Amino acid sequence: MTDTRRRVKVYTLNEDRQWDDRGTGHVSSGYVERLKGMSLLVRAESDGSLLLESKINPNTAYQKQQDTLIVWSEAENYDLALSFQEKAGCDEIWEKICQVQGKDPSVDITQELVDESEEERFDDMSSPGLELPPCELGRLEELAELVASSLPSPLRREKLALAVENEGYIRKLLELFRQCEDLENADGLHHLYEIVKGIFLLNRTALFEVMFSEECIMDVIGCLEHDPVLGAAPRRHRDFLTKTARFKEVIPIGDPELRAKIHQTYRVQYIQDMVLPTPSVFEENMLSTLHSFIFFNKVEIVGMLQDDEKFLTDLFAQLTDEATDDDKRYELVNFLKEFCAFSQTLQPQNREAFFKTLSNMGILPALEVVLGMDDVQVRGAATDIFSYLVEYNPSMVREFVMQESQQNDDDILLINLIIEHMICDTDPELGGAVQLMGLLRTLVDPENMLATANKTEKTEFLSFFYKHCMHILSAPLLANTTDDKLSKGESSILCTYDFQTSQLLALILELLTFCVEHHTYHIKNYIINKDVLRRVLVLTASQHAFLALCALRFMRRIIGLKDEFYNRYIIRNFLFEPVVKAFLNNGARYNLMNSAIIEMFEYVRVEDVKSLTAHIVENYWKALEDVNYVQTFKGLKLRYEQQRESMRSILRNHRFRRDARTLDDDEEMWFNADEDDSGGTSLSSPPPSASLHPGSPGSPGSPGSGAKGSPPTAVTTKVGSST
Repeated sequence: MTDTRRRVKVYTLNEDRQWDDRGTGHVSSGYVERLKGMSLLVRAESDGSLLLESKINPNTAYQKQQDTLIVWSEAENYDLALSFQEKAGCDEIWEKICQVQGKDPSVDITQELVDESEEERFDDMSSPGLELPPCELGRLEELAELVASSLPSPLRREKLALAVENEGYIRKLLELFRQCEDLENADGLHHLYEIVKGIFLLNRTALFEVMFSEECIMDVIGCLEHDPVLGAAPRRHRDFLTKTARFKEVIPIGDPELRAKIHQTYRVQYIQDMVLPTPSVFEENMLSTLHSFIFFNKVEIVGMLQDDEKFLTDLFAQLTDEATDDDKRYELVNFLKEFCAFSQTLQPQNREAFFKTLSNMGILPALEVVLGMDDVQVRGAATDIFSYLVEYNPSMVREFVMQESQQNDDDILLINLIIEHMICDTDPELGGAVQLMGLLRTLVDPENMLATANKTEKTEFLSFFYKHCMHILSAPLLANTTDDKLSKGESSILCTYDFQTSQLLALILELLTFCVEHHTYHIKNYIINKDVLRRVLVLTASQHAFLALCALRFMRRIIGLKDEFYNRYIIRNFLFEPVVKAFLNNGARYNLMNSAIIEMFEYVRVEDVKSLTAHIVENYWKALEDVNYVQTFKGLKLRYEQQRESMRSILRNHRFRRDARTLDDDEEMWFNADEDDSGGTSLSSPPPSASLHPGSPGSPGSPGSGAKGSPPTAVTTKVGSST
């Protein structure tokens, strides 16, 4: 079917009171044998499948809204809506519905809403309609009381709404409002506030269309300025809307209907967010039509702008033109940001088409240009736009940055611009850096990467990221833990780090920790080849506890993988040494540092990580044996002894038993094996000289020791040798 009059979108209202788009199709009406009655049928325009089959129930209340919407409830808590492309199609289907129900098509609602008890309904049957008092200054108090008394009853609300609509009462009330303002009649203005607020709660589209019309909306807002609670100090919403909130056409909008729709939507959104008082739970349900009015307006605006190719072409051309002045560019990028924000009202398939349109128009190259500019406000708005793109379609962004890497240097790639802005954020609280770190995490998250028959996005993108971007991301971390500082044992220099630098290092560590959890081969190679963990553990000496804890968390995630490549790297470089030193320096204090370190050792014990258990006991037992307030370290020692005894038993019972004199050599070979499990290159080397690893238990030399749970005296340590 090609008749555009009958082209509709099907919506259902979800539990969050938001409309979900169920698809686009063509509507028809006809007798359905299965349902035993005339029904509405919507078939998808894509494949002809049935999107909707709904019997026109004689007792169902159907509402016609905004000339192109028909809304009704199929069952309790299940609302449906048909949004027509053309008014003519809506009128045609509305006539069919009214014909089945025996109603005049001129009405906007086919049935009265009857949610009251039988007794209430019986009481109201004697009065078929509701008579409003004359719209006069002297009757405003009476009218305000009538509105207030009608709101609790759905049936009386419906009768009041019909009376207000049929008598053209809203325009009469607004005429009285202008008189009251001229006369400075405070009581009258307060009554009008209550009346107009009550009309909002009638939840009727026909009334909203009058109230939100160009000639009425500012007076409606004026009525809502005079809240009796405020006394003689009314709000100045109209002043803000007319003097402060200026509408700027950054690109001329030729369609007057679109311009009027944008004006109306902004003002109605302002009424909802700023003018109306915060609704109670009871009132929230009575404002559902107001939410729907705004929602469908936004859908319509996005659709109209998206279809205007000349508008979007001009927008992107001016945005990237070097001749565009800074103020104009700021307006352009803010418009694009608001445009993307409006798109959040669209349902997934429509939003996908929206972002595809922007992609085809060149939004990512445009953002790259804008993000490279000096203006902080422009960059901030561009970052918000980028976040919309990443959150909705990260694969589109990944594809773009991989393609541009073939023509551009690393330092001007879009993703590296994002990393640099994160690193160079001047906000003391690093608000922008936190936002950008979240976007980077989304981009490197394998969970949202695609896999097709001929290529895997995870393999391609992670190879790209570690080759072109990781060195920029980790640069601040490596720069602040340089080899010359490590070799001189100057970890105390970290105490001079300011709070902002420490926050940045913590953010980078958080992202690297995410990589450890979700990437395997790439991050492992990077950590081992760049000796990253040894550098990170220097931060355990930071005066900022959150940074020291981030460093511990990074190591804990690595240990949690139980990967022998990582374990041999830790053993070879004696990387438990800074952890033990931090634990001893923390003393008997019961804090996060204490708990985090004990939990790390406890994990090694519970999971029986043999290589790490042997390494810890052989090198750090003397420093930890006096810690008695937990059984973790004694448990590690017991595990170690059980391992040794098990090995002795295996060797004793082995059918190729060796001479007893070679027993110690056999044990040493078992504990230091590097190749057998994984077949990789050996990472072991002789230990550096340090007081915290005196050799295996019973060997000469011992570290300093102190009281139970307190740090030993005169502990000096070398962090480890560089690779």
